[in-house]
Amino acid sequence: MRKDTIVIREIQPQDNAPLEAVIRACFHEFKIPLKGTAYEDPETKQMFESYQNNNAIYYVIEKNGEVLGGAGVKPLKDFKGNICELQKMYFSPKIRGKGFGKKMFETCLNAAKTLAYEKCYIESAPQLKAAIHVYESFGFKHLEGPLGNTGHSSCSVWMIKDLCN
Repeated sequence: MRKDTIVIREIQPQDNAPLEAVIRACFHEFKIPLKGTAYEDPETKQMFESYQNNNAIYYVIEKNGEVLGGAGVKPLKDFKGNICELQKMYFSPKIRGKGFGKKMFETCLNAAKTLAYEKCYIESAPQLKAAIHVYESFGFKHLEGPLGNTGHSSCSVWMIKDLCN
């Protein structure tokens, strides 16, 4: 009898389509607006290509060869300063509630520190209560408004964490 194999690894080109499907499904499941979110973001169709700069990285979580979610960090768009944005953290219901989100979050924060970012910024939707709770548990603080220019005008939760402490 074989145990399930779950791996967190860097994104590969063949992960684009299954990852896009996971991301888009979450929007319908949680009734998150499609306009002004990652749903209509052009990067969602080409995640591998979108994270190929030296200061960006994206990870997927895979179970028995099936891509079930991911998250990544890259520079906060149109913002002066050494701040990254944790982006596109979405998971299939098949792996939610089992601690993999926290593990992925730790992986991304460690990568942000390795990439020498000073702070990490997150935008989210209020419907994603479990994710927001995880962010708070990792020391992220709520902001009064957005930073940078992510293009995600429908996101109304903005958070930041100092990575130097």
